[in-house]
Amino acid sequence: MQTAKKEVQELLNRLPDDCTLEEVQYHLYVVQKIEQGLKDIEDGRVYTQEEVEKKMSKWLKK
Repeated sequence: MQTAKKEVQELLNRLPDDCTLEEVQYHLYVVQKIEQGLKDIEDGRVYTQEEVEKKMSKWLKK
């Protein structure tokens, strides 16, 4: 596992030189959310399609 500093350095190397601070923040946010999602999967914190549909049914009524 890489250190946070190393991950940020690699991300900065992949971004264009003219990117804004806002774009850097956005990319860091996306990477963080993806990593959290992968950890949730590892830890079994997931829902089946049926569970999601049941939870969202009040918003998805036709």
